[in-house]
Amino acid sequence: MSGLLLLNTSAWRANRGENEMKAQVKSLEGSPLREIELPETFDTPYRPDIIKRAVLALQSTRYQPHGSDPYAGMRTSAVGWGSGRGEAKIPRIKNGSRAARVPNARGGRAGHPPVVEKVLIEKVNKKEKILAIRSAIAATASIDLVRERGHLFEQDVISVVEDAFENLERTSEVITVLEALGIMADVNRSKLSRNIKPGRGKLRGRRYKQRKSLLIVTSETPLRAAANLSGVDSIAVGELNAEHLAPGTHAGRLTLWTESALKRLSEVN
Repeated sequence: MSGLLLLNTSAWRANRGENEMKAQVKSLEGSPLREIELPETFDTPYRPDIIKRAVLALQSTRYQPHGSDPYAGMRTSAVGWGSGRGEAKIPRIKNGSRAARVPNARGGRAGHPPVVEKVLIEKVNKKEKILAIRSAIAATASIDLVRERGHLFEQDVISVVEDAFENLERTSEVITVLEALGIMADVNRSKLSRNIKPGRGKLRGRRYKQRKSLLIVTSETPLRAAANLSGVDSIAVGELNAEHLAPGTHAGRLTLWTESALKRLSEVN
């Protein structure tokens, strides 16, 4: 496997620092409450190749099928002139000489147009998908990978907050907690990154581009109070996929876990 970027478990643990199997649970005010062990998922080797395959397979399910009208270029009065005129035997418009209908003529139909029957969805093996999710989860604990993505954080790269965080109902309350945990700067980074795209995409429903920020993982239901924060995604731990953890196929997304979500991680992975 020399062609793959594969780290063995011991090297992966060493890359994560001294407290590789522990994480501090913090209160809503940012003060440490207790220390918990991280699930075995965080020991999964880093496999960027498998993560990329899984993310691209997910993205392919959103491709918009498109194809031409089967009769495009065929609704014409063109007929061939036959032999005896010293001209090519191709259909020509009546009352004129312009060729039509055939794909080898200017103004004719398309030769091999796109068809809606084309299979656009890429498939990935079930075990590969599971490995991709586990590897992407482990990558969220790597300081180097998280910083490579441009995320900003002041304290530990693994942020775990008490379960009371899931009961917050106002966005202002969520902002207060994120400021106490030292990760609100990353949300502001995403907010300031919103720019208009170059090119024709502005006319096709994708006018803006914006950097991804924090991923909030809860135990049961996504945190609705965080829905309006720039670049922030909230997801229940049972619905995690590779694209949530590695947007754009790049692993190491800054992630905030609730204590219950972290405990349930071993059940769903």
